[in-house]
Amino acid sequence: MKQLLSLVALWGLVGLYSVNAQDKNNDGKALFGDMTARHIGPALMSGRINDMEVHPTNSRIIYAGTAGGGVWKSNDAGSTFNPIFDDYCQSIGAVALDPNDPDNTIYVGTGETWTRNSVSLGDGLYKSIDGGANWKKLGFDKSERIANIIVNPKNANEVYVAVLGALWGDSEERGVYKSLDAGETWKKLLYVNPKTGCADLIMDPIDPNVLYASMWEFRRTGWSFESGGDNSALYKSTDGGATWNKIHNGFPSGKLGRLGIAVAPSNPKVLYTVIEAEKDERKGLYRSDDAGNSWKQLNNDFGITVRPFYFSRIVVDPRDENVIVKGGLSGSISRDGGKTFKALGNMHSDIHDIAFSIKDSDIMYVGTDGGVYRSWDGGTNMEIVENLPLSQFYHISVDNETPYNVYGGLQDNGSWYGPSSSPGGVAARDWNSVGYGDGFRVLKHPTKNIIYSEMQGAENVWRIDVDRNLTKTIQPLPSKGIAKLRFNWNTPMAISAHQPDRFYMGSQFLHKSEDMGDTWKIISPDLTTNDPTKQAQEDSGGLSKDNSGAENHTTIFTIAESPLDGDVIWVGTDDGNVQVTQDGGKSWTNTVVNITGLPKNTWTYHIEASVFDKGTAYAVFEGHTQNDMHPYTYKTTDFGKTWKSIITADVVGIVRNIQEDYVNPDLLFLGTEFGLYITMDGGKNWKKFTNNMPSVAVHYIELQKETNDLVMGTHGRGVIIIDDISPLREINEEVLNKNVHFFASKPTVIHEESSFSGNFGTETQFVGRNKTKDAQIKYFLKKRHTFGKMNMEIQDMEGNTVIELGPGKSKGINIVNWNGKIKQPKIAKGKTFSFGGFTSPSVPAGSYKAVMTKGKETFEHTFELIYDTNSPLTAEEREFKNKTTMKMYDMTQELAYLVYELDEMITKSELDKNSKMAGKLIDLKETLVITTGDNYVGSAEPQLREKMADLYSKLADNYDKPTSSEVENLSIIAEKFEAAKLDFIKLKKKFKTKEPLDIMTFEEFLEHN
Repeated sequence: MKQLLSLVALWGLVGLYSVNAQDKNNDGKALFGDMTARHIGPALMSGRINDMEVHPTNSRIIYAGTAGGGVWKSNDAGSTFNPIFDDYCQSIGAVALDPNDPDNTIYVGTGETWTRNSVSLGDGLYKSIDGGANWKKLGFDKSERIANIIVNPKNANEVYVAVLGALWGDSEERGVYKSLDAGETWKKLLYVNPKTGCADLIMDPIDPNVLYASMWEFRRTGWSFESGGDNSALYKSTDGGATWNKIHNGFPSGKLGRLGIAVAPSNPKVLYTVIEAEKDERKGLYRSDDAGNSWKQLNNDFGITVRPFYFSRIVVDPRDENVIVKGGLSGSISRDGGKTFKALGNMHSDIHDIAFSIKDSDIMYVGTDGGVYRSWDGGTNMEIVENLPLSQFYHISVDNETPYNVYGGLQDNGSWYGPSSSPGGVAARDWNSVGYGDGFRVLKHPTKNIIYSEMQGAENVWRIDVDRNLTKTIQPLPSKGIAKLRFNWNTPMAISAHQPDRFYMGSQFLHKSEDMGDTWKIISPDLTTNDPTKQAQEDSGGLSKDNSGAENHTTIFTIAESPLDGDVIWVGTDDGNVQVTQDGGKSWTNTVVNITGLPKNTWTYHIEASVFDKGTAYAVFEGHTQNDMHPYTYKTTDFGKTWKSIITADVVGIVRNIQEDYVNPDLLFLGTEFGLYITMDGGKNWKKFTNNMPSVAVHYIELQKETNDLVMGTHGRGVIIIDDISPLREINEEVLNKNVHFFASKPTVIHEESSFSGNFGTETQFVGRNKTKDAQIKYFLKKRHTFGKMNMEIQDMEGNTVIELGPGKSKGINIVNWNGKIKQPKIAKGKTFSFGGFTSPSVPAGSYKAVMTKGKETFEHTFELIYDTNSPLTAEEREFKNKTTMKMYDMTQELAYLVYELDEMITKSELDKNSKMAGKLIDLKETLVITTGDNYVGSAEPQLREKMADLYSKLADNYDKPTSSEVENLSIIAEKFEAAKLDFIKLKKKFKTKEPLDIMTFEEFLEHN
């Protein structure tokens, strides 16, 4: 009972806050406190955009609704964007501004509408009435994907929503909805059946009672896609949605697929639609010049008809009814009313949305699979927006370099690796390409400078010799006597922890190579269900065949070799099997039959083999391709003979990945469709991590062993890192019952490296924040400190104060950074500033104490500062450097006090009208500090202060011992200073005043601001 109460107390730290995925979730904020995530991008290749919107009256304001990275707003015509929706579902279907109040009222419909196999899902409709600062949920919880939102420009209370609905199963929440009270209540206006949703909705720009709706019948499974059916149709209403009629006069006969729809703002009689039809020759662009009463086919070029489920957006120039743009592989623009088209300018392929500037139609904004592009010349030339870190990772891994690198593959953006930190921040130039196509797993060889990467369906698997810049394809190929190999679109690869050259891949078989992929051996039977009904990918697509390999099924999806025993290997398949071998592949056991509560054939998305016990593993199952949005994660401790669920009601969203801590077996990290969850009790309780962590789909998690950094590959916001999660390992009953608990910390290496890296050229780029190099004092507060004094100082081991710091006072984990320096020296006052006054000297390596005073109590924590083992300095050289630096530090402050005394004496002499004494004092001061000129073009001849401070800053900022020249220069400066002090003493003896001067002591002067 006592243990149970302690767990209740632990999670009671953050209080009870009943929320679901779409609500602003503060669950873990109080507990995790100062532990925050940092984003390192990349933005070089950005990510998929679903919707582009422009402000109706301000041409500088642009919105981008992204596939997996939330809503972003630009206030500078697209030069830069900032996120405004991070606390909520990051998969966006539609963004709409209320034309009656566009600066304040914004609607966001979640759930991407370009229904590829890897599409994320939404959780409803949101509204802001303060420009995106705060959001309110308006329902549609089970809509899954919202295609359009329209606000009547003449009545802000009248709002329409087009719900495309569920992708993987039947859903009643589909069709066209209307609100007459600005979203408080809704009425369903147009509904066909549970398989048909509204793919597009537009309003006549002159008559808001006229609406056009495209209804689309569609369904995706894990092994197929079906676009089109008898229920796809284009509808029109002339009474605000009360009644609807099909407008198919001139349409193709038979079944229809996805229909895009657009109205010309300059002439609402002109409509365009792109039709997916049964016959190829009847597909393409159609135009109506009579508001939909009749239609005429204009064009069925490949660029217009390709992949209609993915490219159906049509946009008409607001000033010219004959200029239209169609989404597609490269995007197409027509300037003759749709008769002929040409491709848009060079940019990332897969164009999903286009927006024209409200003032100049030559200015266009284009949303692609690779981010947002701008054109200034009507689409002829395009430039990418460089600060949108929307990259969609499927998988990430890390190495053991310093700083470590992060490797991963991106949706439609190849494979890359880049540093976790870089001089000046992690910029686009820091990322390196190691693969084409859709990138998935990228793995670094444990002992060699070799990288493995792959593209979709194991079409190519590369082994890259980085040192020699040599690349070789190594994927397993068909061989005699072996069945046709079935590779998942996201093919699993794994490297052995026991034999560095051992490499695994999965088709329906487990393939093993002992020589880095040069030769392969199959070490398993078919480990899938081998269901032939799920292997007809060549028929996938519906009305438009779409066999891209994305629907390959009955395949291996995850491979996990035990880090404790190379003969123990776990394999999970996309059709729900969990196979294990304990003898290196000679025999296999399918353990899924031992899992209770798991629907049959639920996708085995990830298996994590424990580092603590070879019989222990975690299995993550993902059922959304069967329209099952429940989270599933199980644990076994007996090689799969029994399994136990570790999911609680705290976890919202389908689960993609789990990471076990390397030190505390009860500390687990869960990646879900709506963010990161953490448990410290083995899964009995979970809390969402939200500190600078968006509610983004976390597809993969790695824990870097040397740094204890939690590294996440997200499907929409790139790589996100939580630095040093080690404090979470210590939180237990004892910690909970202490008023203050200092967490253990590794020695901090004193940072001495430097570079000339600057930020020029990155003004409009995304630059990822680096990991701090400061010493961090981390502690846990049982309660927030609200009354009485609380302070912290760093002391040496003799109790001498080194520096005072401001402590964190919040409940939960607090982190105080110290850069290992003492405060800047006091600099003599002069006409110009001195760079020496901005330079703080580093303390020497050794043991230090953080001493916290909280009310009447004092708490201490000892920590270590150490030198870099790669440093070329000897101990004697370091001692000489530190003594010399501090000698200059003290001398600088002594001069500052002398000049302070001089100033006081000059002021007093002038008040006493003792011009002779004042003149002598001024003459001395002019030899000590600059008294004329400015800091730039009017610079004066440097005086003693400048020479002293300049040498001091060189010594303090330099890693090395002083040079002989610097030592000689120091002696000259010291000699001049001694002479100046003697001159000052002589003047002081002659200084007479009617009233004694009120002079601060040296100690008081140093403390005085």
